[in-house]
Amino acid sequence: MRPADLATLSTRALTAHRLRSFLTLLGIAVGIAAVILLTSIGEGVHRFVLGEFTQFGTNVIEIAPGKTRASGGPGGLQTTVRLLTLEDAEALARVPGIVAVTPNVWGNSEVSANGRLRRTTVQGVGPGTLEIMKLTVQSGSFLPGEAFAQARPLAVLGPKLKQELFGSENALGQRIRIGGMQFRIVGVVAPKGQFLGMDLDDTVFIPTARALELYNREGLMRIHLTYREGLAAADVAAAVKSALAARHGREDFTLTTQEDMLRTLSKILNVLTMAVGALGGISLLVGAVGIVTIQTIAVAERTHEIGLLKALGARERTILGLFLSEAVALAALGGVLGLMLGIGIAELAHLVFPALPVQTPLSFVLLAEGVAVVIGLLAGVLPARNAARLDPVEALRAE
Repeated sequence: MRPADLATLSTRALTAHRLRSFLTLLGIAVGIAAVILLTSIGEGVHRFVLGEFTQFGTNVIEIAPGKTRASGGPGGLQTTVRLLTLEDAEALARVPGIVAVTPNVWGNSEVSANGRLRRTTVQGVGPGTLEIMKLTVQSGSFLPGEAFAQARPLAVLGPKLKQELFGSENALGQRIRIGGMQFRIVGVVAPKGQFLGMDLDDTVFIPTARALELYNREGLMRIHLTYREGLAAADVAAAVKSALAARHGREDFTLTTQEDMLRTLSKILNVLTMAVGALGGISLLVGAVGIVTIQTIAVAERTHEIGLLKALGARERTILGLFLSEAVALAALGGVLGLMLGIGIAELAHLVFPALPVQTPLSFVLLAEGVAVVIGLLAGVLPARNAARLDPVEALRAE
């Protein structure tokens, strides 16, 4: 049988029972729509989270005090903590390949200036923060390149904090009080937005040494550094680890590269995306059962037609192809309808809830349609085999 004739017979069989065919492909459509909707949200969240972490670049290393070690005996896990100091940060700045280093201490305090009071985030940082966090100065300058321990009480405001305290007035040179300490404003940074829930625009940056005094701390919370582009993260991390371990006498700190963090995050988010996609895939199983049921009914209804075709010389593979093509056509059409529904609902959800990240890659679209076709093929095999194996004489007599 020519392919054109096969297509004609399949089309007539599907259009002869329009409602039944529509309800069958609707089962596949709902499944595909569910998969596309859930994976689009999952992929959107995936890209959003990775985007949050990569806005500061990927050549960043974070060092935290303390290291958790596994050991035998009671207790199992032992935690050793040794403070990170400003001297540690200065020593790491001398490691080959390091571009910028900033010791970090942060907290939340009441900030007063110009007769106004606001509680906000206070970041104790070094001048290298400008490079590490990819900040730009809107007016004035950032913290000067002074020795960490001798840094003067200067402050740089985020644009939102500046607006809240000074409005349209010039803030440069003005005095600001944080807790019981007074600082002179030397700059205002350009808008940066939020990072994992922290509003960088509503932040005041002060020297780390002054933040240690403000919060009565002896050690740093973190040390962040960035290295020259093109260097291998593992090599730089090894050099940093060696330099700091030499100062401390042992490895009593935790070092995390941005690449390691992004790789771990990506794996976790990929698993979550696949998990939500699998939940939507349950609907596809229901659609597959519908195709098996409808095709089985179709074989029973068209027994005489099958007998006539076989009596006229049609081979088993022709009959098999006829019913498989009908099953695949139903699944493919259902897949297209499901893609339209899924993408449409995802975009509508994004319009209604702009904060909800939605992303539908082309690979997801092609994969979903491919899965729909495969499901139609698999679901149609059994009914098609039964049709192909009918005895022509018995089939003609059944009518």
